[in-house]
Amino acid sequence: MEDLYLALDQGGHASRALVFDARGTAVSTASVPITTRRNDAGHVEHEPEELVASLQQAVDAACGGLPPGGRLLAAGLATQRSSMACWHRRTGAALSPVISWQDRRNAAWLGRLAPHAGRIRELTGLVLTPHYGASKMRWCLDNLPAVREAQATGDLVMGPLASFLACRLLEGRPLLADPANASRTQLWALATRDWSPELLALFGIDRQVLPRAVPSRYDYGLLSTPAGPVPLTVVTGDQSAMPFAFGPLDPAIAYVNLGTGAFAQRPVSGALPVAPRLLVSVVWSTASHVDYLLEGTVNGAGSALDWLADQEGAPLPRLLVEAEAALAAGETPPLFINGVSGLGAPFWVSSLESRFVGAGSRGAKTLAVLESIAFLLQVNIEQLEHHGSRLTGLLVTGGLSANDHLCGSLASLSGLPALRAEDPEATARGLARLIAGDSAANWPRPALETRVPTTDAALQSRYAQWRTVLDTAIAALGAA
Repeated sequence: MEDLYLALDQGGHASRALVFDARGTAVSTASVPITTRRNDAGHVEHEPEELVASLQQAVDAACGGLPPGGRLLAAGLATQRSSMACWHRRTGAALSPVISWQDRRNAAWLGRLAPHAGRIRELTGLVLTPHYGASKMRWCLDNLPAVREAQATGDLVMGPLASFLACRLLEGRPLLADPANASRTQLWALATRDWSPELLALFGIDRQVLPRAVPSRYDYGLLSTPAGPVPLTVVTGDQSAMPFAFGPLDPAIAYVNLGTGAFAQRPVSGALPVAPRLLVSVVWSTASHVDYLLEGTVNGAGSALDWLADQEGAPLPRLLVEAEAALAAGETPPLFINGVSGLGAPFWVSSLESRFVGAGSRGAKTLAVLESIAFLLQVNIEQLEHHGSRLTGLLVTGGLSANDHLCGSLASLSGLPALRAEDPEATARGLARLIAGDSAANWPRPALETRVPTTDAALQSRYAQWRTVLDTAIAALGAA
């Protein structure tokens, strides 16, 4: 019987299940869309039961397409990092929404910890921001009666989305947290790879309500599938899985993923660098080994385009077509100050009004939003250049990587070739490689298309203007 590997990818727009064979070929796939709820207060949530059901539906559908004679050897789960939930220890019932990583509802409360920001950074590798899970946990404890009641009776569990999904999907309802997702709660220390008593005290979180911290590769439990129970052996974050789709980590490459948010990552070796404006992330760990990435984050990528679609009252595909027409017509786009879901690295401004500077057609505005994503990523690529030898290229993945203007802008701004993967499922493919381990050593890598950097003086000029306008906007927030 041929060994098969099941990769579960729970993302911001859909839950996916992909089955890979022993040669690294995706032989069965399924995708179930999910809903994101937003309100005027800046809350960004998912319905917990919808996420559980969507993953189970994707598993069932993918297993319906298994090749004859194949057996599922192992499974893995990758989720949105920093998203969190609260649930009942005995029943697994959700006690809160799944609060998205995009949500910053407890920013005001978090401000009181500003004097401890340096120490929090030292312990976690993260800047102090409401996008991470700890302030969301604090909000749940302070605002949700069901959460407080469960805490009083000893029935409360709170933790990363991955931990909630594993509890609900696996036999025995395990309470476990992997490093990639646990680290994004801002309660997990890099040095000890465990929950930090010091951080728990700062945020007022009882260690007893948290899942047990374990490595990325671990015996998490058995996943029920139509093909029978399958051991879940890997849990990680979506961005942590993505680089492995292309083989061993390459420190000369910046890995850029373009999804709901965007990320620019660079592997580092040896001692952890001092990078106060970037993040230090765990990308992979076993019982005896840990790998890290330097990471710059852009919160408003696909979510910024969704914001524009809402503002214009038009479907995003139509806006993208209009953007192509505006580009062909030689329209000059305005500048877009992209504060959707807050400014990430290296600025770390939790709330900034998103707005256009200048006028233009709907298509030109769409170009401006696309360019703002490239501009924000370029700032982070410049930061990554300070750590290690000069970068030799960008490896661009994710749904938005299909946009020619965005990828071309990244290549032009950075002066680096942008290697674009034809496979949009880099997260699932990287996860499958991690699940298969040594058996995946000879798996083929996704085909890459190279965008050679070209000189674009107008784009460079807009980038310089955008930096000036953004710096002014940030300074005005500080003055206020």
